[in-house]
Amino acid sequence: MQNIANKTALITGGSKGIGYGIAEALLAKGVNVAITSRSQESADKAAESLAKNAKGEVLGLQADVRSFENQQTCVNAVLDKWGKLDIVIANAGLGHFAPIDEMEIDKWNEVIDTNLTGVFYTIKSSVEALKKNGGYFFTISSLAGTNFFPAGSAYNASKFGLTGFTQSVMLDLRQHGINVSTIMPGSVATHFNDHEPNENDYWKIQKEDLGKMVVDLLEMNPRTLPSKIEVRPSRPPQK
Repeated sequence: MQNIANKTALITGGSKGIGYGIAEALLAKGVNVAITSRSQESADKAAESLAKNAKGEVLGLQADVRSFENQQTCVNAVLDKWGKLDIVIANAGLGHFAPIDEMEIDKWNEVIDTNLTGVFYTIKSSVEALKKNGGYFFTISSLAGTNFFPAGSAYNASKFGLTGFTQSVMLDLRQHGINVSTIMPGSVATHFNDHEPNENDYWKIQKEDLGKMVVDLLEMNPRTLPSKIEVRPSRPPQK
C-alpha cells in the first residue's frame, strides 16, 4: 500500500458534492488539498469546514475551469504554498437538459466548455508539475458517458467526450509516471442540477463513497492502473 500522507492535491469544484467528499477523504489521510470554486466565498467556507477534522492543510481558491488562465493561477498557488503537485482531480461539472430542438446555444456551450474543455485546461495547466514527481490525474465522468438518454444531448456529448479524452490522456502520460483514471458514477446524492440531498437519497452513491474510492486508487501499487471505473448504486429502488 502506498503512503499518500504529505502529498498535495488540487480538486476543481471541490466546495461541495463529489469534490468535497474526495477532499475530505484525502485530508483525513494527511494529504494537503486545494479546492476550487467559481466563488471565493464558497471556496473559503468549504475550506474552513474541511479543516476542522483534517490531518492535511486545505486551501480554497477561486477559479472558473472555463478559463485556462484561472487554472494556471491555481496550479501556481499550489506550487507556491506546498512546492509540488502530486494529484489532480478534474471534478467541476454541470448539466443542462432539454430536447435538441429546445437546447439553447449558450446552455450547450456552457456544458461543453465546463465538462470537457475545462478538463483539458485542468490537465494542460498541471501536467508539467505532475511530471516532476509522477502523480495521478483523475477525471469525474459519469455513466452518462456510456449510456445516452433523451434530453441529454449536451451532457451526453460532454461525458462521452470526457471518457474518451481521459483514456487517450492515460496513454499519453503513463510513460511519464503519471497514472490517469476516469470515475464514472451513476446516481450520487449531491446538489447536482439544483437537487437538495435528503433522506430519500439513502439508496444513492454517497460523496464519501467516491472519496474512499479515490484514496483506494491512490494507495494501490502504481504498477496497476484501473483506468476506467463504472460506479452505480447497488440496490436502486424498483420502478
